[in-house]
Amino acid sequence: MTFRKLIGKLHLWLGLSSGLVVFIVALTGCIYAFQDEIKTLTRPYLFVEEQQEEKLPPSVLKEIAEKELPGKHVHAVMYNPAGHSVQVIFYSDVDDYYYFVYINPYTGHVLKVKDEFKDFFRVVLNGHYYLWLPDEIGHTVVASATLIFLVLVVSGIILWWPRNKNGRKQRFSIKWTARWRRKNYDLHNVLGFYVSWMAIIFAITGLVWGFEWFSKAYYTTITGGEKWVEYAEPTSTSKVKVVDTMPAMDRVWYMLQYDVPVGGAIEVHTPETETSSIAVNINPDPGTYWKADYRYFDQYSLKELSVDHVWGRFEEATDGRKLMRMNYDIHVGAILRLPGKILAFFGSLIIASMPVTGFLIWWGRRNKKK
Repeated sequence: MTFRKLIGKLHLWLGLSSGLVVFIVALTGCIYAFQDEIKTLTRPYLFVEEQQEEKLPPSVLKEIAEKELPGKHVHAVMYNPAGHSVQVIFYSDVDDYYYFVYINPYTGHVLKVKDEFKDFFRVVLNGHYYLWLPDEIGHTVVASATLIFLVLVVSGIILWWPRNKNGRKQRFSIKWTARWRRKNYDLHNVLGFYVSWMAIIFAITGLVWGFEWFSKAYYTTITGGEKWVEYAEPTSTSKVKVVDTMPAMDRVWYMLQYDVPVGGAIEVHTPETETSSIAVNINPDPGTYWKADYRYFDQYSLKELSVDHVWGRFEEATDGRKLMRMNYDIHVGAILRLPGKILAFFGSLIIASMPVTGFLIWWGRRNKKK
């Protein structure tokens, strides 16, 4: 068996074994691409009329939200750019709940209480990550299919590559006047080639979440040899408590007001335990995530604490760490703003068609042999 035939067999059987998973993951990715834009158009509670008054501090908003969901734990208070409502986030992986309470930051009026687990885009995302299966099972299936898909893309490029100069022209265009089998073949091969670079990017960025060994190897590669450090918040160890009646999360919020750029967002987390720090995320560009500053403060002395993992101050991040931070924004296309999301949408749509056209090619050849 020649090398090309061996690659063809590999491509066929890997495609048949992973096709359905690739179809679902690509289609849900396609639907998810414009989730921010769709939410902006369909959810009026995301916006409020901007006022001259100061915004209410996080402890006050936390208390208002707790009346809506008594007995549940406030994870963080998220201040979005001017003209937007505040999100008080309730989350627990132990009791398995995830709520957003949307509040007018000037008046304290509750605009919406939303169960995020029942949100349409959360359901789509669960399909993308887990195929709507139990998390551990779905995660493994999707990660394995993504790894297979990466091999499929590489093998597909090898099969697409023309053997001689005369065969190059037909590899770049679809013969629309041909019979449906030929058109289907061209749709699979030609479109597959054009989208292959995006498919490789989607696969690699997806595998960063899929397998721990891949994530660590990828990080070590892009940082030039750094060892991956797991995320952990520093602990509050100070024995000296600042004497102030104002809650610590409010003091930190007021202290960082001038660090939030115009159009930026700030998220203040509540300490989970008596030794937890107060984690604060400051994002200068809420359309992406990679430029965010992740800062931590001793809940007693308010001293800023340092970390040695990726999720620290942006200005201290190396180029490799910045690339790691970009992983989500690259995966969804947001790194290139709206044009990137449009590319991600059409790229995902074409990738979703690959298992379909590939199956039809196999089915047609199989029936022809009978």
